[in-house]
Amino acid sequence: MIEIPSDLHKDLLPLAFLIGNWAGAGVHDFPGSEKCNFGQELTFSHDGRDFLEYHSHTWVLDADGNKVRPLESESGFWRIDAQRKVEAVMTRDDGVVEIWYGDLADKKPQIDLVTDAVARTAASGPYTGGKRLYGYVKSDLMWVGEKQTPEVELRPYMSAHLKKVVTPEDVERWAKALPDDMPDDGIAFFK
Repeated sequence: MIEIPSDLHKDLLPLAFLIGNWAGAGVHDFPGSEKCNFGQELTFSHDGRDFLEYHSHTWVLDADGNKVRPLESESGFWRIDAQRKVEAVMTRDDGVVEIWYGDLADKKPQIDLVTDAVARTAASGPYTGGKRLYGYVKSDLMWVGEKQTPEVELRPYMSAHLKKVVTPEDVERWAKALPDDMPDDGIAFFK
């Protein structure tokens, strides 16, 4: 279910499907790095201005799905213009800052992004750019990231399937919004 917050900046309406806390798991695989399953917590939030704030934390999972250690963290800001062009500025924990540009697909909640500029600190590893695809599919958020380095051509390296995290406040708000004439037996609701 996509909820549109009453205080959301009007320019961000096309990105409302991203807003919220998301959690799930995915796969990380890139030459020179450990291939692993990872867990992820991702948040898109807003404060009434014309951008979404973005935070993502991932960690390596063991064979039983337990957290082993941090994998990657990033944060940033996303905007969209009247022509459905999306721009994002992201900073990663490995010392990389990226500017991304892309498009929100026509008539579906899908965003394709490509790096426009990359800045790296002396401590960061080799990296020259990437692509990302985010999609809202059957109430879930799915994404795939591609990256390239001077030694490795552009290729997928991370992907994840995330579910919306429901808070007690969400449940309370939804309960208050239920109609007064809900059936008591629960069965009539499905007829």
